[in-house]
Amino acid sequence: MKKLIERGAVIFPVLVELLDSPDPDHRWWALSTAAQIEGIDADWLIAALGDESIEVQQAAALGLTEHHYPKAVPALINSLCASNTMLVTLATNALSSAGTDAVPALLEFLSTPQARDIARVGAIRALAEIADRRAIPALMAALEEDSALISHWAESGLEKLGLDMVYMKLD
Repeated sequence: MKKLIERGAVIFPVLVELLDSPDPDHRWWALSTAAQIEGIDADWLIAALGDESIEVQQAAALGLTEHHYPKAVPALINSLCASNTMLVTLATNALSSAGTDAVPALLEFLSTPQARDIARVGAIRALAEIADRRAIPALMAALEEDSALISHWAESGLEKLGLDMVYMKLD
């Protein structure tokens, strides 16, 4: 793979053909190689998030961690709802890497019924790692949830924002 990557964008035409292969191993190798080359077409990575092979989807999410394309955010948000925890983790990493471009979509996602369980943890973790002030209300609300992971990431995000001193209202 290293030799192919060194050849750069000149190998994209061959890799594009392999991305259409019926063999998921061919698609995975093509995408994994292409994702390590500067100038990869974002649409290849985004389309691969919808591939029938979970391994190809994972390779796409990993590639989007290194290549930041704002138009990939909606597809990455959808990947938070996957049943495969590795894909959810990789999508979370990619959303974190996308930075402030991902914040509005993450905040919107948290208000939907799909934002439950591990998807919710991923969204809160991404917001915590991005540390954008627009996420403060969502992170504060997350402190009230009955999940140690969500509380951990909410606290972490608030700490990054300089809001680690949370005062409780006593009744």
